[in-house]
Amino acid sequence: MAALGLSACGLTSPNEANGSGGKAATATSAKDFGGMDALVAAAKKEGKLNAIALPRDWANYGEIIDTFEKKYGIKVEVENPEASSQDEINAVSSRKGQDRSPDVIDVGRAFAISAAEQNLLAPYQVSAFNHIPKGQKDAQARWYNDFGGYVSIGCDASRVKKCPKTFANLLEPQYKGQVALTGNPTKSGSAFGAVYASALANNGSFDDVKPGLDFFARLKKAGNFNPVESSPATIQKGETPISITWDFLNAGYGDELRGKGVDWKVSVPSDGAYAEYYAQAIAKWAPHPAAARLWQEFLYSPEGQNLWLKGHARPALMSAMQQSGTLDAALAAKLPQAPGKGAIGFPTEGQLSKAKQAVVQGWAQAVAG
Repeated sequence: MAALGLSACGLTSPNEANGSGGKAATATSAKDFGGMDALVAAAKKEGKLNAIALPRDWANYGEIIDTFEKKYGIKVEVENPEASSQDEINAVSSRKGQDRSPDVIDVGRAFAISAAEQNLLAPYQVSAFNHIPKGQKDAQARWYNDFGGYVSIGCDASRVKKCPKTFANLLEPQYKGQVALTGNPTKSGSAFGAVYASALANNGSFDDVKPGLDFFARLKKAGNFNPVESSPATIQKGETPISITWDFLNAGYGDELRGKGVDWKVSVPSDGAYAEYYAQAIAKWAPHPAAARLWQEFLYSPEGQNLWLKGHARPALMSAMQQSGTLDAALAAKLPQAPGKGAIGFPTEGQLSKAKQAVVQGWAQAVAG
């Protein structure tokens, strides 16, 4: 992306200039600041947070950003809201030592694991760290899940006579040129999830994502795959009447497009139930290290978690908040219906890394031609 170009200025970050950066940049919990009040004071002194790839219509991020800014008087600047998870990692890795580096990233879990392996992330335990399920956080606290959902099929029922509800349905000839993703699965966490889900729907497993690549190859051969990146704008124009993405995004599209001639229906496919979370992380050389850590504390507070819930996303602390009575039950009741009644499994770090590598190597060939 164009914004990745290096800048000759900004080789000294703001936290170094004000003399407080050393302590903030190495803080691994609020205790290292002397408590939350001291963290808030340090973050306010910095006065700014560099974020990237946070569309305002993505899981209610618009309200989340506005609430944080109003609560703490810290300006959140979001670069390239439509950037992919890989774009975020590229921005962090290419801007070491610059005040233009993102302070924080919110990426697909496979991409968070990759960033940690590249030594791009700063360890930090939010106050609620121990309540995040064990399988949804890095043992070194370099990343931890924030919110997630199920891969789903969204469909404009005003344009599509019979909306598909399974991956098998998507191969039917009536959907020619209609089935789109929200990005390239080699770069986008949501599109990567769609490939993983389709693998599970076609006798694949967490260890074997190839059936998902094969599925999209068949979808392409049938003429049903639409290479246009789906968004509310393309949906409203009728360019992408069927979109495979997370249920919280599809549900959000329904909210946004209601009243604009779009009857957007959302189904979690029964033949490929796959749920995943995105993950939060702090850049190792965040130019606003205190603000970055306060942002994380806010997101993992009941207030922040319920704001994600308001955006139809399932917050990582949902179970803990149900037990403590801090979860907004009315919002939870509005979530898209999940398939079945049993607990859903999640791939391990090793399985995700293996699957990501396979998709990176095989996607272009799968949809070539």
